[in-house]
Amino acid sequence: MCKILMPINPCYVEEILSGRKKYEYRKIKAKKSIIDKMIIYSTSPVMRVVAEVDIEEIIEDTPEKIWNLTKEHSGVSEDFYYKYYKNKNYAIAYKLGNIKKYENPKKLSEFGINYTPQSFIYLD
Repeated sequence: MCKILMPINPCYVEEILSGRKKYEYRKIKAKKSIIDKMIIYSTSPVMRVVAEVDIEEIIEDTPEKIWNLTKEHSGVSEDFYYKYYKNKNYAIAYKLGNIKKYENPKKLSEFGINYTPQSFIYLD
């Protein structure tokens, strides 16, 4: 089992916390095979770790197939999605499960991190 910390734009963090966004999209797949938890870092201007969420499944396929599977709970527009995956043949979607919002958001330094990761980092 493994945790990853992902930086996410605050507007999408709100979509996740509300339950409307049930998939987090990435272009790069984590190399570790069993990832069971995502720690959510809300980027600027929030700049805090705000929640953790169970990862129910990691879906890998073409951007078209991923969109068709996830669009109902994507939390993003189709236009945004396809711009994100422009010129890409491969897409990753993390299916999000139970969410635990932190009562007191935390600094990255509380996780031993002194920089903002670009895509994600492993926590264990």
